[in-house]
Amino acid sequence: MPEFAWPWVFVLLPLPWVAWRVLKPVSPGQALRLPHASLSWSAGKHVSAGSTASWLLALGWLSLLVAAARPQTLGPPQAQMHSGRAMMLAVDLSGSMQTPDMVLGGQQLSRFGAVEAIAGDFISRRSGDEIGLVLFGTRAFLVTPLTYDLSAVRAQLQSAVVGLPGTETAIGDAIAVAAKRLAALPEQARVLILLTDGVNNSGSISPQDAARAAKAAGVRIYTIGVGATRMVVPGVFGDSVVNPSADLDADMLTYIAHETGGQFYRATDGDQLADAYRAIDALEPLPQHGPTFRLHHELFRVPLALAGACLLLGLLWPRWKSVGA
Repeated sequence: MPEFAWPWVFVLLPLPWVAWRVLKPVSPGQALRLPHASLSWSAGKHVSAGSTASWLLALGWLSLLVAAARPQTLGPPQAQMHSGRAMMLAVDLSGSMQTPDMVLGGQQLSRFGAVEAIAGDFISRRSGDEIGLVLFGTRAFLVTPLTYDLSAVRAQLQSAVVGLPGTETAIGDAIAVAAKRLAALPEQARVLILLTDGVNNSGSISPQDAARAAKAAGVRIYTIGVGATRMVVPGVFGDSVVNPSADLDADMLTYIAHETGGQFYRATDGDQLADAYRAIDALEPLPQHGPTFRLHHELFRVPLALAGACLLLGLLWPRWKSVGA
């Protein structure tokens, strides 16, 4: 059932008549006439062109008021899933993230390829959280501010390029950038998921100092160390087995997580990476329901179009009649 958002607009209904009375007072013996209204009572008692124009103008004015009163219908109630949690993702884009040592679904992928697939799915499931994205290498950048638009965050992650922010790893700076954004919000659950495959070797702040600052700001950090522990590398004298994650500073990532009340996860392949995100998903649950809201569907376009047509016809009708007479 349509209803009006601004029904008070209809108090303006007599405004044209009032304006006509004020601007053109009626003399004591004069009959009351509407604008352009001159009833001609001939033998056939037909309505004159002026009266037709008056009715068109009146209908146009009424339609204009209907449009201005914002007629609308209400959609069905929908649950509003806002958890009140602000979650930042900090993803390493240093040069080593191109290392093709991850296996996901039987396919060999680079480290960032696995992160893009698993983290993208994680983002899609977090409907109700505000999520932001920090990408870091030699420098750390806030790419997506905190938003409920999860598709925008996922698109930014998918369009990221390994090595673009530099080939080194500024873990401390990434934590500082994310924690600053989280701390600026009203007090609520604040979460940072930090994913890296190396050791802090760049930036202006140490990871330990950044972790202490994040703890003071009430930010809980989950750290994920990504990269296989075994990789076959072809060489001149035959294949050799190396540890591609020898540079990963697991002790530092463990300290950051424990200092801030989070957890450290080690992901040597795509399945373990998916397990890490599932564990975080379980530790930071979303609400099962929230306050309901109803979408408003505006219906002003039809009465507005009718108002324009009637007002235009009402103004042109006397001329057409005079030309045809």
